[in-house]
Amino acid sequence: MLSKNESSTGMAMKVVGFAGYSGSGKTTLVERLIPALKLHGQRVSVVKHAHHRFDIDHPGKDTFRHREAGAFEVVAASSRRLALIREFEREGELTVHQLIAELWPGVDWVLVEGYKDSDLLKIEVWRAASGKPARYPHDDFIVAVATDDPAALPEPTGLPVLDLNDADALARWLIAHGERFEYDAALYI
Repeated sequence: MLSKNESSTGMAMKVVGFAGYSGSGKTTLVERLIPALKLHGQRVSVVKHAHHRFDIDHPGKDTFRHREAGAFEVVAASSRRLALIREFEREGELTVHQLIAELWPGVDWVLVEGYKDSDLLKIEVWRAASGKPARYPHDDFIVAVATDDPAALPEPTGLPVLDLNDADALARWLIAHGERFEYDAALYI
């Protein structure tokens, strides 16, 4: 059995955030990064912040009926998949650290999309065409910038500037700097 912070490789779970404004390409980058990391033998989980009401369940399904009947949690599992649906009795935002604590500890990387104001180490996803300001000059938790136009960055930076369109290179960069992203849950309790 793995310890809470031990990944499938026996090393500590690594966590990196991807921060940027809507339309910057965060989802596309994370989507491309998952298979790139898997090619390196890495097991990947994702935490995604949803700004709106969402549902993964559908009327008429057994799990939906159980929730409608008042279940606080419903777990549906098969030999290939597990889903946990939890209904909060009162509205409230979970922290990114609370969500990471819900994940199976045997992953190598957790990619966090959103939570741009969190205290996680993050890669900023920035496009000049978005017309949005960059966060890196004012956010000490940003450790690199992924962009499609390095020459258009609004301020010079000593941070690594990565090619937003090269997920393979980004995966190699993350693996090479993995120690920096090791996650210690005890720091956030």
